[in-house]
Amino acid sequence: MSKSKIVTLDSLSLSNILNEDSELIPLMTPEDEEIINKEDVPEILPILPLRNTVLFPGVVIPITAGRDKSIELINDANKGDKVIGVVAQKNEEIEEPTKDDIYQTGVVAQILRVLKMPDGNTTVIIQGKKRFEILDMIQEQPYLKANVQEAIEDKDVDDLKEFDAIIDSIKHQALEVIKENPMLPSEASFAIKNIQSNSFLVNFIASNMDLSVMQKQVLLEKDSLKERALLTLKNLNKELQKLQLRNDIQSKTRSDLDQQQREYYLNQQLKTIQEELGGASNEEELDEMRLKAKKKKWTKEVGETFDKELARLRRMNPQMAEYGVQRNYLELMLELPWGEYSEDKFDLKNAQKILDRDHFGLEKVKERIIEHLAVLKLKGDMKSPIICLYGPPGVGKTSLGKSVAESLGRKYVRMSLGGLRDEAEIRGHRKTYIGAMPGRLIQNLKKAGTSNPVFVLDEIDKLGQSHQGDPSSAMLEVLDPEQNTEFYDNYLEVGYDLSKVLFIATANNLGQIPWALRDRMEIINVTGYTIEEKVEIAKRHLLPKQLKEHGLESKHLKLGKAQIEKIVEGYTRESGVRGLEKQVAKVVRYAAKSIALEEEYNVALTNEDIENILGAPRLERDKYENNDVAGVVTGLAWTSVGGDILFIESILSKGKGGLSITGNLGTVMKESSTIAMQYIKANAEEFGINPEILENYNVHIHVPEGATPKDGPSAGVTMLTSLVSVFTQRKVKSRLAMTGEITLRGKVLPVGGIKEKILAAKRANIKEIILCEENKKDIAEIKESYLKGLKFHYVTEMSEVIEIALTKQKAKNAKKLV
Repeated sequence: MSKSKIVTLDSLSLSNILNEDSELIPLMTPEDEEIINKEDVPEILPILPLRNTVLFPGVVIPITAGRDKSIELINDANKGDKVIGVVAQKNEEIEEPTKDDIYQTGVVAQILRVLKMPDGNTTVIIQGKKRFEILDMIQEQPYLKANVQEAIEDKDVDDLKEFDAIIDSIKHQALEVIKENPMLPSEASFAIKNIQSNSFLVNFIASNMDLSVMQKQVLLEKDSLKERALLTLKNLNKELQKLQLRNDIQSKTRSDLDQQQREYYLNQQLKTIQEELGGASNEEELDEMRLKAKKKKWTKEVGETFDKELARLRRMNPQMAEYGVQRNYLELMLELPWGEYSEDKFDLKNAQKILDRDHFGLEKVKERIIEHLAVLKLKGDMKSPIICLYGPPGVGKTSLGKSVAESLGRKYVRMSLGGLRDEAEIRGHRKTYIGAMPGRLIQNLKKAGTSNPVFVLDEIDKLGQSHQGDPSSAMLEVLDPEQNTEFYDNYLEVGYDLSKVLFIATANNLGQIPWALRDRMEIINVTGYTIEEKVEIAKRHLLPKQLKEHGLESKHLKLGKAQIEKIVEGYTRESGVRGLEKQVAKVVRYAAKSIALEEEYNVALTNEDIENILGAPRLERDKYENNDVAGVVTGLAWTSVGGDILFIESILSKGKGGLSITGNLGTVMKESSTIAMQYIKANAEEFGINPEILENYNVHIHVPEGATPKDGPSAGVTMLTSLVSVFTQRKVKSRLAMTGEITLRGKVLPVGGIKEKILAAKRANIKEIILCEENKKDIAEIKESYLKGLKFHYVTEMSEVIEIALTKQKAKNAKKLV
């Protein structure tokens, strides 16, 4: 319901007569209503247009005349019968309304009093009587006059109880509106409670509701009192809901303002207390941040971002949760080494010494590092390469990063990627999340304190995938020198230059690295060590390290080359030296225990002492099997832990020429055996094989150590030799091993892992090796010391393999085949 007010006719709205200065509340009684009902509506009425309100029957309102026509009409009517017709204007902006500008339904009004105000205006108090409809306009000057007829009101109701309930609801809702609206005087509730006439109650409340002129006109035009009552109740409900909602919002706003005011005073008190205790206030900390920022060597874009975020922090309430998040973000920006680089050392000879001191072998890697230093020395600046060291475990890929960092004079950072499945570990989380953190790259750079450390990405081939993203794809930007000048971290939200970082990735298996990631790296193969190299590594590095870790000195234990070689051959099976270090540690612990118990022991250990300490040799390293039995051939294989030898066994049994294969073999290896079998069948006479044997005997091929999965094409020549040997019952040449892929045309194709395979052959005391002609270039890259004592046969055709591998002698216990 709207607030009571007196307005001019030019801007007339509902005026509540319940003012505090009123001596009498004029309410229409049932007797007054009965008198009004008996009165007739005049046929001709002067029409007074009202701008923005609607007069209802029985309602008394004061108005102030402003237009000349209106003043003249009121004066003439006041001198006569004091009866006028009041009609609402459709558009309040029109100064001279005509018939088309006013509604056709209005209310006959009685002028109760005309007052001359001190400011010269005329205020008139009128009371509505009956509704009428305009039939025709008969006069426009000096004011409007019209022929009218009474609009009969239907007061009959079908269900009196229902109507009484509607009236009660209207009263209740009206009282609630007065209660919710502080702008309405409390006397209004007394007025409503004392109204006895139902029709007047509806008209009184409809007149005082906060509705538009059009909405009130709709109510006035309702002939049925029940319909008008229902529509009034509906509008009351809407008004009450609006008031309640507005009051709720105001209450919450007031509560929030009170809380903020309270927090402000508490913060001011806290600031004062901190200053009294000698601690730094929030303002002082922010000023300190600003001073630190001035010393940073960041770009204009980063500086602008920091200033903007610092200004945002100043506006925040320190007690808010977001304050801590924002402060952590700014502290990270200040702690990162923007534009801070350690100076590279360009003493190439000293760098070579450091690399040789820490790692025995690894010539290719050392050569690449020296090349990089040489270019840096000449050019002064270059984008750091992305080096990927791949090879079996334990060959020193990870520890090489430390030596590189020392040789360059850079900080060393290592990040393990094994099993990492969340992309956010690389790129960080957006700082809007609870517990958000920057990615591990940014965190490690913060720890390093420089923007050009040696960054070792360990086990890059072990990156996983999950529903949280693909970390290997996130690494693409990191490892691309063209992109990582502006590496984007989700937490940092500004680009960071990684182009000066020397990334060294390590991997055991290149096949597990996505091709797009592999393409961005310079691949360097770190192969396994020979026995001689392992002996040197144990003597120079492993033994001194273990003596130091166990609190001993070199005088407490001596290990000769023969003893170290015995440990390597009898107790380790690996390409690297990790297992060897564990065995050396056992030997050192034996000496430490003896010293602690004050027992006597041999300082210079013998082979017998080694067996007593470590037990009997458990591993006959790649033991060569004799060639007495037909069909047994030695092959060379590559595994994730280095090279190995394997044996292909074939046997014949009566049957119909079937082929069966066992040994936990992969698809490619099975296909190699099928190719070999089909080639033999197609060229049986060339190999001196009776075709009837192929039809009357089943062949079974087995590769021992069935629990170990095996796959790859490199056993093709070995299977072919094994099958020809078993079909001809000829012996295989002694101390011979082979590797190579075969085709149905009888060609031998090259394979990989040559160095590892040659080392395995040496360990097994193999003397001769058959390789594809195209693998000759791989042999040229291997140190001559690794090749000592080996004879190589380079072939292009399968027939050459058979000619070299098989002797003319029959095997022991050779079968007589029909």
